[in-house]
This record gives sequence, structure tokens and C-alpha cells, in this order.
Amino acid sequence: MRDLPDARPGDPDGRSPTRYLAWLVRRGWASLAAAVLMAILWMLCQALVPFALGRAIDAGVAGRSRGDLLIWSLVLLGLGIGQAAAGIMRHRFAVVNWLAAAFRTVQVAVRQSNRLGSALPRRMSTGEVVSIGTADIEQLGSAIDIIARGTGSAVAVLTVTVILLGTSMPLGLVVVIGVPVLMAVVGLLIRPLHRRQQDYRDRQGKLTGRAADLVAGLRVLRGVGGESMMSQRYRVESQALRVAGLRTARVESLLEAAQVLLPGVFLVLVTWLGARFALEGRITVGQLVSFYAYAAFLVTPLRQLTETIDKLTRGHVAARRVTGLVGAAGDLPAGAATPAPGGELVDRVSGVRVPPGRLTALVAAVPADAVAITDRLGHYAPGGVAATLAGVPLSDLDPAELRRRILVADNDARLFSGPLRADLDPAGTGRAQDALRTAAATDVIEALPEGLESRVAERGREFSGGQQQRLRLARALVADPDVLILVEPTSSVDAHTEARIADRLAVDRRGRTTLVCTTSPLMLDRVQRVIYVEEGRVVAEGTHRELLGREPRYARTVLREED
Repeated sequence: MRDLPDARPGDPDGRSPTRYLAWLVRRGWASLAAAVLMAILWMLCQALVPFALGRAIDAGVAGRSRGDLLIWSLVLLGLGIGQAAAGIMRHRFAVVNWLAAAFRTVQVAVRQSNRLGSALPRRMSTGEVVSIGTADIEQLGSAIDIIARGTGSAVAVLTVTVILLGTSMPLGLVVVIGVPVLMAVVGLLIRPLHRRQQDYRDRQGKLTGRAADLVAGLRVLRGVGGESMMSQRYRVESQALRVAGLRTARVESLLEAAQVLLPGVFLVLVTWLGARFALEGRITVGQLVSFYAYAAFLVTPLRQLTETIDKLTRGHVAARRVTGLVGAAGDLPAGAATPAPGGELVDRVSGVRVPPGRLTALVAAVPADAVAITDRLGHYAPGGVAATLAGVPLSDLDPAELRRRILVADNDARLFSGPLRADLDPAGTGRAQDALRTAAATDVIEALPEGLESRVAERGREFSGGQQQRLRLARALVADPDVLILVEPTSSVDAHTEARIADRLAVDRRGRTTLVCTTSPLMLDRVQRVIYVEEGRVVAEGTHRELLGREPRYARTVLREED
């Protein structure tokens, strides 16, 4: 069995929902082809059972040949064994195909969300993104899974039709004409279901986004007295979603009923015609039994064919939302340049130059200036060629390469729910213990009942502000990027802990480029160089002690915190 998810999901074809579904098929063609082959064998074995049964009855009852009866009994046994074996393998491959399509969609969505960054909320609502990771992946997995069963069912219906035409032309024609009629009736229900499902998903995504906004801004709403108004608006939209869900359910119930009723009517018709032909002597008793068994058997492939249409339609609806995310453009253009390692990081707007391989501090008289500079150095703000790495504009870098080379760790980051080890070291590098020591966070881990295996609650709410800050710092150190930009990494810890972090950070990041945005004298006294910024421009550089002696404005900025 394959290991899932695939480490390399590939680049999706997001030009249309159909092309995205085709891309999922191409990415998993090997296991899908195996599933189709097993499904065909599985259905063929079932389709040939009535034929063998009829021959066995004719041989044993009409022909009274024990030898022929034994042969056809062994054929029935072989078909049963083949059906069981093929069914087991088909199901195993079906599970792989379902999971592969679902996981691949999640990987594509997460990767695109990372690429969009701050532009994501402006491109898609929270509810739409959540729907992709919940309902849509299930529909896409089912759409890929049903391809095998649908193909097997089509082959089985074709096989039964050929057998019936060879035995009785009228009964064969009933199947040839009846199957397209059944598919046409189902198609009449699929089209309105498609539209209603799309409307329901759109409303569901908007309502989920509305709920997320309400939770995030509940305190503000209460403060301005808008809680009741927003609650009423949410109630109205919730009821509209309920009505849309009921409209969709009505069509779905009709489709489910048609999937049972129409094949049942078909079964009655074929059985009635077969009984008449047997009474007239046009077919044998064994053929009559076969026809009845075929009519009963056809219920399964016909139902699976209608289910195939239904699930492919649902998958198409889900794929439309995924392609909307994949096709969303970010605020920043993507390039393909690769700068030389160990280059200087430069912000041309402010004049900040971060030398390679050194521990540097950035002090701004106005904290907002430091934030703006780090946004440009991390390429989180539009700026064209405002920032460069080794002379290459950051706007020319591939986004994945840029995020691998430069990491900006600020206090807006959050801890994720789940095992703490997976949060700190998701790639399994084994650097978590060293990073925790550098961040002076070993005591946080020792206080947990299961250490690094302890589970973190949502946003790490069981940790204090200082503990969260140290754990976030450890996570950034585990990533070990070429350039690490830390924004106020010790603002919530006591002086003793801050001194230990400053000493260990200088050792841990020795030889690699590190920029610390801070006004803490304890941290500034341990860096190799300090850059002082006023009104968005560099006005002085030097060591902490040098700047204290010759720059009164710098002294007022950093000693204000000490006072």
C-alpha cells in the first residue's frame, strides 16, 4: 500500500474544474488503472454468474449430464472466488485513490494559501477555504473513486447486453433501449441538482466566513452594541442556507428514489418478458433463470452508473472552488531567479543593509518603521525591487525559494493545535531540543505531562504570553533559514530569561545571517552591529555601546524601555 500523502503533489491544472479532475486522474493513473481493472474483473465475474447458472440448470435438469453439471458448478465456484478476490483488491485501490485525491487537494490548497499570504482573505472568504478542506475533498475523493466502479458497471452492462442479444433478440433490445432511457431520466435530475449544490456550497462558504468574523470581532461588537444586529443577520442567512439545503435535499431524494425505482421497473419488465418466452418455448428453463438473475443483477451496475453521474457532478462542483483558489493571484509577482548563497540583504527604501553571516539588530525610533522594513525584507509588502538578496530583487525569486531562504518570525504567529513536537519540528529535523535550549524554553516542556508529545490546544491558549513567545522562537530556530528576521523576540519574557536567550542566540546563529528588531539593551549589547532608523531611514550604525556614546536619540530610544 502506498504512503500518503505524496511528498510531491505536483502543479495542478486550474484552468477549469474538468481539467483539475483530469489532473487528479493523471497524477494517480497507476492505482486508478489497477482499480479499474479490478472493478472490471469484479463486475464481469458477477455478470457471468447467471450465464453459468443457467447452463448448469440446463445441463443438470434438461440434459441430465452429471459431467456437464460438475463442470458448470466448478465454473460457478471459480467465478465466486474471482469475484471475491477482485472485489477485495478493487476496494483497496479505491481507498488509495480516494485518499490520494483528497490529500493532494489539501496540499494544493495549503500551498496556494501560503503563496497568496496576506492576499488570501481578499481573494476568498474564510468559509470557502474551510469548505475546500472539509466537504470538497470528500467530494473530489469520491469522484475519483467512482471512476473504477462506473467503468466496471459499464462493462458489465455491455457484457449482459451481448449475452441477452445472443440468446433472445427481444430481451437484448429491451436492455439496449432501457439502459439509455434510465440514464436520460437520471440526467434530467442531475442538472438541477448541480445548480442547487453550487448555490448551497456558496451560501455555506459565506455563512462560515460570517461565523469566523463574528467570533473574531465579538468583543468589539459588544462594545459598540452591534451584537444583536449581527446575530439577527446571521440568523437570517442561516435560515436561507437551511432553505437552500432543503431544496438540494429534495432533488437528492428524487435521485435516490429514481436509482431504486427505475432499475426495479426494469427488473420487472425483463422478468415478465422472460417468463412469457419460457411459456412459449422460445427459451429454456435455464435461460429463464439466467434472465431473471440478469435482471436482478442489472440493478447493481445501473445504480452504480447513476451514482457515477451523481458523484462526478458533485466532484465537478467541488473542483470549481479549488480552481478558484488555485487561479487566485497574489499581491506579489513570482519569479524564478536564484541568488547566490551568503549574499547581503538590502532594503533600498530605508537603506538598511544586513551583512551576511552576522547577528545584526535593527532599532527604530517608531516601531511601525521597523515593521515596514521587515515586511519589505521578507517580501510581505508590495515594493517591486525595494529589497534585494545578493543583488537579486526579492520580487524575482520563486516564492518557495524565498520562504526557504528568508524567514520572518513576529509575534503575530500562532501555535497550532496538535502534538507540540509536530508544531515545533514539522519536518522532523531533530533540532527541537537544541532550539528549545536556545529559546530558554526547556522548562516549558518539562512542565508538560508528556513533554514534546503533549497536545497543544487551539492557539496554544494553555501557555502564557512569554511561554508562547519562547516556543515560537524555538520553532523559527528549528527551521534554520539562511536569513532569520526576528521581530521583538523577547518582549514578553523577564530580564534574566532574555539575557540567556541573547547569549545563546549569538552562539546558535553563528555564521548565519540574523536580524533582530528590538529596543532591548540586553539584546542589543550582544549583537555584532546595530542599525538605527529614524523616519524610515538609517541614520546611524555601530555597536550598541558606540551608539550610546555618540547618538543621544538612539540612547533615548533604547533606554526608555530600561527606565
